[in-house]
Amino acid sequence: MTPPPVYKRVLLKLSGEALMGRREFGLDTETVNAIANDIKAVVAMGVEVSVVIGGGNIFRGVSGAASGMDRAQADYMGMLATIMNALALQSALEKRDVPTRVQSAIPMASVCEPYIRRRAERHMEKGRVVVFGAGTGNPFFTTDTAAALRAAEMQCDALLKGTQVDGVYSADPRKVSGATRYEQLTYLDVLANDLGVMDAAAISLARENHLPIIVFNIHAPGAFAQVMRGEGAFTKIIET
Repeated sequence: MTPPPVYKRVLLKLSGEALMGRREFGLDTETVNAIANDIKAVVAMGVEVSVVIGGGNIFRGVSGAASGMDRAQADYMGMLATIMNALALQSALEKRDVPTRVQSAIPMASVCEPYIRRRAERHMEKGRVVVFGAGTGNPFFTTDTAAALRAAEMQCDALLKGTQVDGVYSADPRKVSGATRYEQLTYLDVLANDLGVMDAAAISLARENHLPIIVFNIHAPGAFAQVMRGEGAFTKIIET
C-alpha cells in the first residue's frame, strides 16, 4: 500500500539552473517535462502545490552587477527571466492536464496574473498549481527568500528545495569525494556552518515561521513524490 503524503500543502523552489539540463544556459525541454511529470504525480496524491522559480539559466542579477551593471537594474532583468521560466513550466504542466496559474510580483496583466495572496490560496484549494514569478518584486532579494516568503504567506506545511544533489552536504559532493550528507540539520546549523543551502534571509524567515526545509535531488525521477511520502534521500532542516 502506498503511504499517504506527509504534507498537505507545499512550496517547491526550483533554481533556473535546474531547468538547463546539460545545456550551458537556457531551457532544456526534456528537463522541464520531467519536472512537470514529477509535479503532476504529487498533485495526483492530493497535495496542494505551489512553485517559486529562479532565472539564473537566463540572467542572474549578481553576475550582471559584477560586470558593471546597476545592481537594481540587473535584478529586475533577473526577475523577468523568472517569468519566462514560469511560463515554460506552466505550458509543460498544462500539456499534462494539470491546471496551472502564473502569478507575478511585477504586474504584467497581458502575460499572467498579479500576485494576490488570497487568489493564490484559492487556486491551490481548487487543485491548481500556482507558479510564483519575479521573486519578491524587489531588487537585492533572492528567489530563495521569495520562496520562504511565499511559503509562509501560503501557510505551507513545508518548503522543498529541488537541487542538483540529494540533500545537504558538508562540501560540494561533485567536487569533494569524501563530503558527508546530512540527514537532518537545524536552521542554526546551516547558518553557523555557512552550508549555502539558501541565503541567510531565507533560512531566518523559515525559522521564524517554523517552516521545515527539505532539500532533495529534483533530477532523480519520481524524487518529489518520494519525498512527499517521507521516502528516498533528502535532508530535512528544522528547529530541533
